[in-house]
Amino acid sequence: MTRRVVGILGGMGPEATILLQQRVLATVQARDDSDHLPLLIDMNPQVPSRIAHLIEGTGRDPGPVLAEMARRLEQAGATALGMPCNTAHHYAPVIEAAVSIPLLNMVDLSVAEAAQRLERGACVGILASPAVRLAGLFDAALERAGLTPLWPGDEGRMLEAIRAIKADGATPAPRRILADAAAELSDRGAELLLVACSEFSLIAGSLPDAVPIIDTVDVLARAIHDHTLAK
Repeated sequence: MTRRVVGILGGMGPEATILLQQRVLATVQARDDSDHLPLLIDMNPQVPSRIAHLIEGTGRDPGPVLAEMARRLEQAGATALGMPCNTAHHYAPVIEAAVSIPLLNMVDLSVAEAAQRLERGACVGILASPAVRLAGLFDAALERAGLTPLWPGDEGRMLEAIRAIKADGATPAPRRILADAAAELSDRGAELLLVACSEFSLIAGSLPDAVPIIDTVDVLARAIHDHTLAK
């Protein structure tokens, strides 16, 4: 029997990929190395910028690079794929067309979890890159689930926070920006917050717990666990 192993399209950014590995580790109660889950990881920081392509309109299309990564992972033995970058899920159709194995789509999985927790018509606040909004990833999925997306008013500050985390790590400035955005969305009626940027996942632990929070990296980690151990 072929052992199940998830291939990770990583490097967007590198720290977020390492965070996913840590979250996958946390899904297992291990007494020995052999209790942990195998992963195949293509750590490729040279994937063309999703922000440059989707927001600025100046960058190369990341789709072909992601498709080639997916093919390499399938050829290496991956039985499913995961990608700890919400924005890159805009290119999910290109990835899926390149391989015969499933993509554990953390956008769809996270929206499904939100729909299980909330009544139809509830508002969901989205803490993400403006590129995610421009791509329409969560808006379309939430609306199909009967939920209403809410976005922070100042998208420029969200992009500033993402760039600060990529450059300098989890410093106080992006933490303040994320906390302010969470408070704003809560005040506007969000009944749940989606942490939908893997850079924000790095600092999500400092968010206030005024409303429930779903971190998409956690959702993906659980999906990896379930796929790997499925009978």
